[in-house]
Amino acid sequence: MSQHRLDARYLLCPLPVIRTQQMVDELAHGDIVEVICTDPGALNDIPAWCRVHGHELLSAGSSGEDIVVTVKVVGTTR
Repeated sequence: MSQHRLDARYLLCPLPVIRTQQMVDELAHGDIVEVICTDPGALNDIPAWCRVHGHELLSAGSSGEDIVVTVKVVGTTR
């Protein structure tokens, strides 16, 4: 299990979700991704993407102007 950070700040919808999917596609089962972005839509979009693709949402919230969403990879697309 590895921890990863994705900086998606200043990207607008749908780019934070697309970049999250691109990173997750390269990771192994059990890896953790912390996505940092500034688009408030990501608070809904990334959790919805997790539900559709079967990944586990560990947390979602804001820290100052940043939105931080943490996802656990459940399964792998490799």
